[in-house]
Amino acid sequence: MRPWVLAETNYTHTKQHQYEVAVLPLGAIEPHNLHLPYGMDMFEANTIGEQIGETAYERGANLVLLPAIPYGTQTNMHALPLAMNLDPSTLYQVVNDLIESLIGSGIRKIVLLNSHGGNEMKPLLRELCGRTQAHIFLCNWYKAFPDKYDEIFDHPDDHAGEMETSFALAYVPELVVRNPDGTLGADDGAPAQSRFQAVNEGWVSITRPWHLLTTNAGVGYPHAATAEKGRKMVELLVDRIATFLVELSESVIDERFPFEVPGDAK
Repeated sequence: MRPWVLAETNYTHTKQHQYEVAVLPLGAIEPHNLHLPYGMDMFEANTIGEQIGETAYERGANLVLLPAIPYGTQTNMHALPLAMNLDPSTLYQVVNDLIESLIGSGIRKIVLLNSHGGNEMKPLLRELCGRTQAHIFLCNWYKAFPDKYDEIFDHPDDHAGEMETSFALAYVPELVVRNPDGTLGADDGAPAQSRFQAVNEGWVSITRPWHLLTTNAGVGYPHAATAEKGRKMVELLVDRIATFLVELSESVIDERFPFEVPGDAK
């Protein structure tokens, strides 16, 4: 039993132990180009969650890792087979109910560890602000290392590109499709451009229908991926996120939490 993994622990332990921090991973079930499994975001949520949890626990954090929610928001993949959708309002309600369960167990520090770009959780944090006893932190792990991304990867990744494929090669290589010659069984992940320059430049936003945006559900060049890159990325993530979890576990909830007194910032 790993006492920081809720699914593995037991009532003998939990009735005698009060956790400080709960980590709730969020995944998705959706196509990932031609070569990666539908559960890619779920595998990322579980693997990264377990590795950051183990490291944070070993560094002294008092935390519990919840099982990942496997389903996420897929409204823009409605035309692709078996993209399993929870509308944002449904996902928010599920997460809100779990937050209330954690509050009922005396946990006031909650981290949403998100692995899927379609799970736009910030609106839920805004909605719950001032309405819940919990302090909720959102960690989109794929945004946690912009300063190091180009030191690891050669191409940007939106979905099933170099970064995600590298993760898969490192942690679920048996699920990566390869051609008979050993090359990846993937297309190049080149997306269609919008006919509107404002959208291409990013200052006008749309919901992107993926059957129009992509040829095979991939955005990002996967063929430069290696297992070494995937492991290097996760090692970096583990160090950064585990450090945050230790700090969060040790921080006292007072009237100014999570802020310092103005002028006293570290």
